[in-house]
Amino acid sequence: MESIKVRQHIEQDGILHLALPVGLADRDVDVMVIYQPVQASASVEISLAAFYGICADDPIVTEERNPTESSTS
Repeated sequence: MESIKVRQHIEQDGILHLALPVGLADRDVDVMVIYQPVQASASVEISLAAFYGICADDPIVTEERNPTESSTS
């Protein structure tokens, strides 16, 4: 017996799509599903807006020179 742990989303139709390893193709298997709902705060959705202003207190300082100038001048 082998176990595979995955996190999937069940759509509105109630269907769970579960992809198994290719090595199990064209075989009969017994499958047991044990599920545990995921808390909303546990799922991580990061958007670019979450990083807005992240460097406001620690601004990035760059040198005041033309980037096309060579470092030897």
